Amino acid sequence: MTSASPQRLVERTEDRAEARTNLRSLDLTTLNQTYGSASAEALVQWGADTFGTGMVLSTSFGIQAAVMLHLVTTIAPSTPIIWVDTGYLPPETYRFADQLIDRLNLNLKVYQASLSPAHMEARYGRLWEKGTVEALNQYDQIRKVEPMQRALQELKATAWLAGLRSKQTDHRQTLDRIGTQNGIYKLLPILNWHSRDIYQYLTEHDLPYHPYFDQGYVTVGDWHSSRPLSADDSDERDTRFQGLKQECGIHLPQTPEEAESLDSSSL
Repeated sequence: MTSASPQRLVERTEDRAEARTNLRSLDLTTLNQTYGSASAEALVQWGADTFGTGMVLSTSFGIQAAVMLHLVTTIAPSTPIIWVDTGYLPPETYRFADQLIDRLNLNLKVYQASLSPAHMEARYGRLWEKGTVEALNQYDQIRKVEPMQRALQELKATAWLAGLRSKQTDHRQTLDRIGTQNGIYKLLPILNWHSRDIYQYLTEHDLPYHPYFDQGYVTVGDWHSSRPLSADDSDERDTRFQGLKQECGIHLPQTPEEAESLDSSSL
């Protein structure tokens, strides 16, 4: 195969520069008016057409993960799937992940913290046992936020698909279906879905819930920071992070000012 000519290389560079300029000039207000009530499939298709190989999907292989994984890979099969593996997931999550990886032929990209679980515990202790928001934030920064930011950078992501739903946390109620986070476009195809929509999609496509769903879990993350829903819980997110916060930080802007909101939210 012959090498591209210098002129062609210049043209490709200019094409990429023009594409980046065009992406920076996207009108979010108009786009949300257009796609605010569009189907989830239509939004994913727009993302694939607009961002091409720059579009990625993140997953935690949580309770309803099969929905977004099936939805996205049906439309754009080669989409990179980012999985931040904390090293503290329940065995059932790893087996559930294996099941979906094989069935959906996922283009999986696994990212982990630079510190192993043992090294982190030796240096900082078992942070989840300290009972403070500060310690939980430190844990999440090490094991989740930094690996996710590294993944987006290394994969040169320009658009990030996520399965966030507005009813999950206070922060997510403020989001639009198309937005930005740290300079990357954020697409949320199922933002306005209800639990019945999730159930109908899973049933229609014969997709599984996470095994913990049958044990009363409505959301699941690390083994030490997740529990089943109880009659005393006023909100589903009470079952995560010892009820001290709602988000892990992956889906929160990380500017110095906005990062302060970690004290009241995270994945």
